[in-house]
Amino acid sequence: MSVVTTTGPAAPALKSHVSVLETIRQSWLMAGRALQKMRRNPEQFFDVLIQPLLFTPMFGYIFGGAIAGGTSKYLPLLVPGLLAQTALTTCMGTGVTLREDMEKGVFDRFRSLPMSRVAPLAGPALADVVRYVVATVMTLAVGIAMGYRPDPFGLVLATLLIVFTAWSLAWVFTALATVMKSAQGLQGVSMMIMFPLTFLSNAFVPASSLPGWLEAFVNVNPVSHVVTALRDLMNEGQVTGQVGWAVLACLAVVAIFMPLAVKGYRRQV
Repeated sequence: MSVVTTTGPAAPALKSHVSVLETIRQSWLMAGRALQKMRRNPEQFFDVLIQPLLFTPMFGYIFGGAIAGGTSKYLPLLVPGLLAQTALTTCMGTGVTLREDMEKGVFDRFRSLPMSRVAPLAGPALADVVRYVVATVMTLAVGIAMGYRPDPFGLVLATLLIVFTAWSLAWVFTALATVMKSAQGLQGVSMMIMFPLTFLSNAFVPASSLPGWLEAFVNVNPVSHVVTALRDLMNEGQVTGQVGWAVLACLAVVAIFMPLAVKGYRRQV
C-alpha cells in the first residue's frame, strides 16, 4: 500500500531586510495604532492634563515668596523648570506602555511579520508627541493665567525644544522597557531617574543658592542646560549657546539609546 503525499505551495519567505522608506511607513502605521489606543483610553491624558493644573499653582504660590519675593517674580524661573519636569514625567509613559504591550504578547505577533525592528518602538514614540504637546500647552496656559509673560517668538522655539527634548528622553525609557521584566518595575526605576535629574537641577531654585558641591553637580546636569535654554528663549527671546548645547545633548541621547532600545527589543523577540 502506497501513501501519496501532496505538498502545498511553499509559504513566501519573510523579508530579510526592510528598506528605509518601508521602515518609515511602518513606523507611521505603528504610531497610528498607538493613537487609536489613546483615543480608546483617554485616561492616558490624565497626567498631562492634571499635573500642570496642580504643580504650577502649588509651586508658584508656596515657594514664590520664599525664593523670589513673590509669585509673579518666581514664574520666569518656575515655568521653564516645570516644562522640563513635565517632559521627563510624560516621556516615562512611553516606556511603561511599551513594557505592558510586551507583557501582553503583542510583540510576539510583530515578530512573525516582515516588518522593521525599529517600527514597533518608533511608532509609539511618535504618537506620544501628542501627549508632550498637550503637557507643554497646559503648563504654559496655567503659567500665563497666573501672570507669566514670555517672549512670543521665544515661546514658539521653547515649545519646539521641550517637545523634542521629551521625544529624545523617551528613548531612555524605551531602552529600559526592553530589559526590565515588568511595567511596575520599570515605573519604579523611572521615578528614581526622574526625581534626581529634576530636583537636583536649576529647575526650581538658582544654582548659585546651593552649596558648592551640589552646585557643581547641578551645573553638569543635562536638565539644567535644557532649563537654562528654555529661560533664555522664553524670558529673553534669545537663542543662546545653551540652546545649542541642549539640542546636541538631545541628539546624543537619541544616538545612544535608540540603538540600545532596538538591540534590547531584538533580544526580547
